[in-house]
Amino acid sequence: MILLAFPLWAKATFWGFVAGSALLVGAGIGYWTKVPAKVVAFIMAFGSGVLISALAFDLMDEAFKKGGFDSTAIGFVCGAVIYSVANYFLSKKGAKHRKRSGTQQPKEEENAGSGLAIAVGALLDGIPESIAVGVSMIAGGAVSTAAVIAIFLSNIPESLSSTSGMKKSGRSAKYIFGVWTGITLISTLASYCGYAVFKNFSPDIIAATIAVAAGAILAMLSDTMMPEAFEEGHNFIGLITVLGFLAAFVLTKIS
Repeated sequence: MILLAFPLWAKATFWGFVAGSALLVGAGIGYWTKVPAKVVAFIMAFGSGVLISALAFDLMDEAFKKGGFDSTAIGFVCGAVIYSVANYFLSKKGAKHRKRSGTQQPKEEENAGSGLAIAVGALLDGIPESIAVGVSMIAGGAVSTAAVIAIFLSNIPESLSSTSGMKKSGRSAKYIFGVWTGITLISTLASYCGYAVFKNFSPDIIAATIAVAAGAILAMLSDTMMPEAFEEGHNFIGLITVLGFLAAFVLTKIS
């Protein structure tokens, strides 16, 4: 209720921080506890299902209502292309396995510059989600509860798995928590920008922006989270992904 007294830009910033703060929660769990790889895989599968549902029934639906099929389709494909191209070049620099919890991540001495590439790659994964939170507040000033919860739930396994891999590759605690703290702060700023920058744009531009975020999120899931989940979880990953999808679907109907 306290948030009701704040301007919309402040609310967008707050919800962006809430969603992004889950990265620090996941990083803490991944660094200070030894979570079995299969459990990490199951959590990532659930988070993937949550995000797929949120972007299908919340983000894409909102984009279509605002700008119609053309703006939504163009934005969706552009988001996937932008993410995929950026991810391709970062993978060449050593960030290919940034979401992996095993020993796949390279050590800095094995691949100079991989530390920076992993940090930038993790940032690339989080920015579209945060922008979507801010943009969701433009219509009516109410945040998409389903989107915030979905992003929060998916951020925990993302950083948990990645942190486990960073630790096994010899990254320091300063590096690991510096990365996730920085991404949380930048994600918070991205949510603010999602609202403040786009609020005066036309419905078509807003729709395309939401769709760009959705396309980038789906590409990220396909390139990073789902491969890690399947590699460790195998047979039950499909079922757990479906449960995550169902949980987010329910949220979109009751929020």
